[in-house]
Amino acid sequence: MKVLTVDEMRRIEAASDAAGHSYARMMERAGGAVAEAILARREVRDRQVLVLVGPGNNGGDGLVAARYLAQAGARVTCYLLKARDPATDENWRLVQERGIACALAEEDKNWLNLQRLAQEADVIVDALLGTGVRLPLQGPLAEMLGLVSRTIATRRQAPRDSLTALIPTSIPAEQATPFVVAVDGPSGLDYDSGALDEAAIPADLTVTFAYPKQGHFRFPGAGALGELLVADIGTDPALAEGVALEVVTPEMVRGWLPPRPPDAHKGTFGKALIVAGSVNYTGAAYLAGAAATRAGAGRVTLALPAAIHAAVAARLAEATYLLLPCELGVIAAQAAEVVAKRLGKYDALLVGPGLGYERETVAFVEALLSGSERRRIGFAAAAQNKSAPSALPPLIVDADGLNILAEMKEGPQRLPAGSILTPHPGEMARLIGCTTRDVQADRVAVARSQAAAWGQVVVLKGAYTVVAEPDGRTVIEPCANAGLATAGTGDVLAGTIVALRAQGLGAFEAAAAGAYLHGLAGELARQRFGAAGMVGGEVLGHLPQAWQYIAGRGGGANVAGRVRGEK
Repeated sequence: MKVLTVDEMRRIEAASDAAGHSYARMMERAGGAVAEAILARREVRDRQVLVLVGPGNNGGDGLVAARYLAQAGARVTCYLLKARDPATDENWRLVQERGIACALAEEDKNWLNLQRLAQEADVIVDALLGTGVRLPLQGPLAEMLGLVSRTIATRRQAPRDSLTALIPTSIPAEQATPFVVAVDGPSGLDYDSGALDEAAIPADLTVTFAYPKQGHFRFPGAGALGELLVADIGTDPALAEGVALEVVTPEMVRGWLPPRPPDAHKGTFGKALIVAGSVNYTGAAYLAGAAATRAGAGRVTLALPAAIHAAVAARLAEATYLLLPCELGVIAAQAAEVVAKRLGKYDALLVGPGLGYERETVAFVEALLSGSERRRIGFAAAAQNKSAPSALPPLIVDADGLNILAEMKEGPQRLPAGSILTPHPGEMARLIGCTTRDVQADRVAVARSQAAAWGQVVVLKGAYTVVAEPDGRTVIEPCANAGLATAGTGDVLAGTIVALRAQGLGAFEAAAAGAYLHGLAGELARQRFGAAGMVGGEVLGHLPQAWQYIAGRGGGANVAGRVRGEK
């Protein structure tokens, strides 16, 4: 599914209208989709629905939604920021003909009527402003939004009770009151930059049309959307073919995943080698290795310091092990020779989770990744020798591997073309010599530019992970889950990607599909344990269910990320 700028969306709408699919028809489908989404999530018969109607097309979408909701039995009131002319506005005329209650802001002294309506509403539909917004908001519009936002916040405050239950015997299901629905996005959202006016009303559900916009994936605006649905309004997909940015969908991932034939053997699904772990980070090696087994690799070998083998093997019986020379619990430099001799047996290689940053390990990584000077330390002979770079299988570099790469001159460019780098924003900042704030300011641009500069696939992790390849193809993952902001989840992601790479997926497809499966498993874990209670191992445990969902064998129809398309 393409992700558009505001100008790109305007061009598509204009081209659709010129081709005979009129603005009026698109508006009818848009408003109908908003109503349909509300009806699927809330009972509205005999419930109060307040529709905030702006003067433009966004307000027209709201009027259409009001009509459908009234038809479903809701008690609807349309509150108009400005009067509309029934002689030229068909949707306004139809609302009046059906006797739907209406109110005008200019007739509402001190906003008393609006405050009462917002206080009583079970559902509030924000259809004031669309993609044409200019920030900051001012005047009556800002006052109107601010009043409604404050009223909602007051209503959602927990009521004071003279009796306090120290340990609740039951936890009620989360059901926001009122239920706030944004048409296209909260009024006050900049659909390109993600900037958000302070008066904007955070939504529980956002319904956007044809395609999501770049601002839907950029904070702070992305944090005010709630669930994001993308509704089909009948535009021709060919009109968006030139757009380079996409959001990953279940259908895309389903097409990438390798088949699982019933006559397969473990060699069918590839062999993955994972170089990971140190005495301080035994969990990283376990999580990466276990994720690779859960993500379908036929054989997983963990190459780790001999000192931590017993601790990791006690938890992960399914892997095989390559024990590496170590110094005080970290991989020693001479281990590069041990790994290099076995590289030809594997279909994919992951380097980095939990390695640490000791001098010996840095020398090991430099030697393994670039064939640089390999040296023996400790009681071994101090002789040094030069060697040609080892032929590396398809490569993924993660975590401490990236931090070591950042210290190597032109480190990413020295890797085999088509390698996968998986930095979080801090690691990316170290790799390119800037601040984390600079990276977060435009994540898509940073990932895309560095993929091109390095000749590698880049997975820029975080809320709405970005995957970019050197030729400019770029996708956004539809997951923003605070529960993933905990130690170990990155190791699970790296293990998932190396497993898919070992199974024969291309670098870009393995990265994008791996990040989607990881995000979906994280969403499943969040639903079960909560964002503050889940840990990396629980994401790992839900990978098989995520795979089943993508493969179309059940597992949760509402957990495919925060962005879903509806036809």
